Amino acid sequence: MDVPAKNSTLPARVSVVVPSYNHAQFIETTLRSIIKQSLAPAELIVIDDGSTDNSTSIIDRVLRECPFPCEVIARENRGLCATLNEGLERSSGEFFAYLGSDDLWLADFLKARTKLLARRPEAVLAYGHAFLIDDANRIVDATSRWANYADGDACRMLLETVAPMSPTVLYRRDALMRHRWNESARLEDYELYLRLCAEGEFAFDKQPLSAWRRHARNTSADQRLMLDEQLKAQREAAKRFGFSEAEIEELHRRTKFQRAEDFLRLGHKSQAARLMLANLNGARSFTSAARMLVRLALPFSLVRGFKESKERKTVEQLGELNI
Repeated sequence: MDVPAKNSTLPARVSVVVPSYNHAQFIETTLRSIIKQSLAPAELIVIDDGSTDNSTSIIDRVLRECPFPCEVIARENRGLCATLNEGLERSSGEFFAYLGSDDLWLADFLKARTKLLARRPEAVLAYGHAFLIDDANRIVDATSRWANYADGDACRMLLETVAPMSPTVLYRRDALMRHRWNESARLEDYELYLRLCAEGEFAFDKQPLSAWRRHARNTSADQRLMLDEQLKAQREAAKRFGFSEAEIEELHRRTKFQRAEDFLRLGHKSQAARLMLANLNGARSFTSAARMLVRLALPFSLVRGFKESKERKTVEQLGELNI
């Protein structure tokens, strides 16, 4: 479905792609967050990657109200990276952003990110902090509370497995066209970030202008997959950066030790314990190792109760998003 632009004076600079897959519960909120942008995109391309729910009918209905050129493509499932590459090929804007069909943007996202990239010609992308939200749009966390993001050279940050969350990123199209998404990767952005950081800076904006939705079907819930993909991407990147085999192994030990905390957070204590004990020399300090040992000794019900209490306080402090 093609919808003609209702306002020919809108800046024609940003292409937006929504890769949609079985998010009928959330897709309308996602699309409306794009339609409400204070800086309208030049085009919106929604690619439904073989959804088996009623996502496409919702997309069709919402896009009838879209005030700028938009298109929906429904086809068989090909995977996220293939979908993003297809969206990149079909788009033409100077800047490119994609928004997962369960995530959302605050109204000034595109305006703020395009201004930042316009000021930073050496940057290949712009990104920032994000809220983490639940199914009811309540804020349960924010990356500003724990993510030590870098502005400029992002190589060290990425190798420490700290990476931009996808709904916070606006890419410069020419850099993205030279790299694209690796369709054999199952963790779509991390490997791409490692390639892009060798070409240019990452421009950081501390404003939280997007929201990543946390629910049971997130890929990030599969910590084994996340770890395996990160280690593979790190090895390839480290070779390009000229790391020795010993330096790569040290990097992997640090990553595995850090990942032990994620396994523990999800209740996988035995896997967390194996990772931690096998990679103790990957701990940043004696204090971090001791803290992990204490958490492993505590019953998971106690750890989970503390986490839920922290989330309740966050909801009370930050509430629901104004969307």
